Amino acid sequence: MQTAYIETTIPSYYVARPAMNVIQASRQASTRAWWDGGRSSFDLFTSQEVLQEAKHGDADMARQRLELLSPLPKLELTEEVGALAQSLVRAGLVPEKAASDAIHIAVASVHKMNYIVTWNFKHIANPYTRDRLRAVVSDAGFQLPVMCSPEELIQYDEDT
Repeated sequence: MQTAYIETTIPSYYVARPAMNVIQASRQASTRAWWDGGRSSFDLFTSQEVLQEAKHGDADMARQRLELLSPLPKLELTEEVGALAQSLVRAGLVPEKAASDAIHIAVASVHKMNYIVTWNFKHIANPYTRDRLRAVVSDAGFQLPVMCSPEELIQYDEDT
């Protein structure tokens, strides 16, 4: 079975109040469709970093995010994860202020996930930095997972 690391934007979109913005509303619908019916082809994992981020904001929304994530196994934030995350920041691929995004990439890479499921196209699933991310991760001795949205995985799951 394929493995997928669930990054913070996934539970955030899943539990969010219905959006007025058409793009956000579409992302919410895709996230719910994949989570509720399309994730059966994947073993899902998350990390303590995701749980820390999910705690922030509206208390009721935070509770719902944490409930959604609670059944998932948590990948360890090892020294290797920290070193790789620092390398991503040092290389200028993830800004210091978004160091948690570097941790997501690092934890998924170190723990050999097949996918990182995210709606974060700024620092994680960014097509402009993907090749450089892959090179830094490879230089550290790991393989960069496929970084994609739930929308992309719905089609994959339907074809299996």
